[in-house]
Amino acid sequence: MILSMYGLANCDTCRKARKWLDGEGISYTFVDVRKDGIGAQDVARWAEGAGWETLLNKRSTTWRELSDDDKAGLNAARAIALMAAHPTLVKRPVFELGGVGAPKVHVGFTKDVQKTLKS
Repeated sequence: MILSMYGLANCDTCRKARKWLDGEGISYTFVDVRKDGIGAQDVARWAEGAGWETLLNKRSTTWRELSDDDKAGLNAARAIALMAAHPTLVKRPVFELGGVGAPKVHVGFTKDVQKTLKS
């Protein structure tokens, strides 16, 4: 299994997830979405796997700072474009499990996600 984790280096949840992965001996690649960047194709792949509504962090400071015009009439295409332009709008962390076929995408660091990552 190939595991990639996308998040922010200074995010508490991402730090907790990385510490847990290291403690469990699970090999992964970490991508800092702010420093390393992400593209619309990445966000579209995650949205397809997890749903754009799950992926979009409407509780973030970035969301609150967006104009009402940017927030109005959201659909998948607009949300993906917004998240690609503003990576901090993506809920964190995003785990992408690669292998044969389409990657599996998990958003957040819940007990269910941890169980999936261990198996």
